[in-house]
Amino acid sequence: MAVHGYVSPGFAPVRAAFEGLFDEGLELGAGFAAIRDGETVVDLWGGFSDRQRTRAWSRDTLAPLYSTTKPIAALVVALLCDAGDLAYDMAIADVWPEFAANGKAEITLAMAMSHQAGLPGFVEPIDPALWLDPPALAAALAPLAPLWPPGGACGYHPITWGYIIAEVVRRVSPRTLGAILRDDICAPRGIDVRIGLPEADDARVAEVMRPSQLPDLGAMTPIKRAAFLEKWSAPDRSDAAWPRVESPSANGFGGAHAVAQVFSFFAEGGAVGGDRLVSRETYAEAIASRIAGPDLVLPFTLDWRAGVLGNSNGFYGPNRDALGHSGWGGSCGFGDPATGVSAAYVMNKQSHHLMGDPRALRLIEALYQCL
Repeated sequence: MAVHGYVSPGFAPVRAAFEGLFDEGLELGAGFAAIRDGETVVDLWGGFSDRQRTRAWSRDTLAPLYSTTKPIAALVVALLCDAGDLAYDMAIADVWPEFAANGKAEITLAMAMSHQAGLPGFVEPIDPALWLDPPALAAALAPLAPLWPPGGACGYHPITWGYIIAEVVRRVSPRTLGAILRDDICAPRGIDVRIGLPEADDARVAEVMRPSQLPDLGAMTPIKRAAFLEKWSAPDRSDAAWPRVESPSANGFGGAHAVAQVFSFFAEGGAVGGDRLVSRETYAEAIASRIAGPDLVLPFTLDWRAGVLGNSNGFYGPNRDALGHSGWGGSCGFGDPATGVSAAYVMNKQSHHLMGDPRALRLIEALYQCL
């Protein structure tokens, strides 16, 4: 398959690694981009954006990002904290009183953003249509009892994370989280990322090829089942209404270069393209390690920050100060302050890897060989 795009002098090994993924039949369509100190050093794309292989993947193809959306949403929270509308150490119940029910009065925003709230999913059945109505889904979460003592452990909240965060934003702002991302972060900088898809962009979105096997979650528990495996654990993504839903957990869309632009926030210490978004103090709070240890949902030991992961597992390059996140099927984005590099990988042929997709690891390894 033809690969298109640009690599700076000295970065030819990245192009070779990217082409290799197609040569080996590991991709349908994909993009990979890297930015260093505000300069694009890699911007590659190739393959097809549809399963029938009739539409070429282009630079403006929008890939579903799944959970790579979470740190993008976290930038909006950082903006609101910097403005004084929110605070990482505030109790969520301060702005959302109903959330205090069943022992949740002391759960802070930072605890929820670092997956400590004990609400990774619903044990009892719910109408899956609730996922299409964020305020209604949030109202269903509010009375729940945590599945573990909040703050005592981390357990990945694959979908509920975004509904908690979106409701907190809704309680303090006249604009939705997605609207703030668009108006205050992306549009002024020409960044082509969004949470929730405008109908006008439907034709640009890549069709997803689902993985042929289930991910390995390790020994099954009721907590893992609630998070991932119940019939009501996730929205029906085939519903025509789903693309429009502003789910900060999993409904982001963007190309590799645009996602790398957003993740430069973590490479530049709270700035994007040299344009500071939040104070250094707010940035330090946003990336502070909140809890590190075995995750109760994912089969990894993880270092959770406020909506983004520390690089304790080496998924995002060799430098442990890097910050990143992965999405269902293989996408990822990260920023590395040690090198000033941010990068993103997106694709539409999903794998079963929960994090550390081997395709992304190959590209990231090639990138670091060139630095």
